[in-house]
Amino acid sequence: MISKKLLITGGAGFIGSAVIRHIINNTDHSVINVDKLTYAGNLESLTSIQSDARYTFEQVDVCVANEIKRVFNDHQPDIVMHLAAESHVDRSIDGPGEFIKTNIVGTYVLLEEARDYWSNLDNDKKDNFRFHHVSTDEVYGDLEGTDDLFTEETPYAPSSPYSAAKASSDHLVRAWQRTFKLPTLITNCSNNYGPYHFPEKLIPLIILNALEGKDLPIYGNGKQIRDWLYVDDHARALLHVALTGKIGETYNIGGHNELQNIEVVKTICSILDELVPSKLDGIKQYEQLITYVGDRAGHDVRYAIDATKIANELNWTPDETFVTGIKKTVQWYLDNKTWCKNVQDGSYKRERLGVLVK
Repeated sequence: MISKKLLITGGAGFIGSAVIRHIINNTDHSVINVDKLTYAGNLESLTSIQSDARYTFEQVDVCVANEIKRVFNDHQPDIVMHLAAESHVDRSIDGPGEFIKTNIVGTYVLLEEARDYWSNLDNDKKDNFRFHHVSTDEVYGDLEGTDDLFTEETPYAPSSPYSAAKASSDHLVRAWQRTFKLPTLITNCSNNYGPYHFPEKLIPLIILNALEGKDLPIYGNGKQIRDWLYVDDHARALLHVALTGKIGETYNIGGHNELQNIEVVKTICSILDELVPSKLDGIKQYEQLITYVGDRAGHDVRYAIDATKIANELNWTPDETFVTGIKKTVQWYLDNKTWCKNVQDGSYKRERLGVLVK
């Protein structure tokens, strides 16, 4: 395959950095990483590849049109992969404004600058240009039954400011494809986990709190169900869709690992009991740290992805089961405590976010 130049927004984030590491380590493609470096963007996640000649970093806000225009003109990408987004549901409850700005306005700016750039390309480069928008299964809302799955045809019914903003951005991308013929693709993924995950998210939060003997907070009764996707599997899928997916199509990406949140937490505790048997005084098993707290406002009960389409049409399936992936994840956090310490800059102390004040 001819090597491509990918402009990746949000490349210093959790999923974006995994995509970039995968591209640089396993392909001949090159990357321009466009990231504003907000609280969850961390260049330490890219230390292993930052000196590679095929990697370039641009500290740019996707909402600033003239800077995005400059990046397009300077680097002449073949593919755009748009991951830049505010992404934590609890933070969207505390401050929805930033989610509207980045996820909706930022996507609009990127679409317009991509359209202008694309429309002026020569025929061959124009014919092969792609805009891949990366989204979430949370746009679909809640699944009622225990056997239902989100498909690419499931109607949108977002529940939080975060998922509503992502749904809006998905609609913009489809509109730019239909109205302006911009060659776009969309992927919607299930819950990601793995190395380099910012510690406000469930799995790293539980690992780090357990090691410090802190409470392991579980929302509500802990029976909310999520489909867990190992981030390196997702990275492979995203590049595969960007290179081989059909223009105008949507592909759901799932891990085939449905688990209740309480099952996830107890699994982590069991792995830690095995890997870190010497605990702080008074702790016999990490499970005893589990604490049930009030549920999140508007908390969806169940998400689950039907990933049949991407398997059948693009021949992609995940490599990791939850059993193999969670063991790798826990071990990574045990081996990379310096990264965990550095990523928490003092503004986030693993406190609960998204509590409505009455």
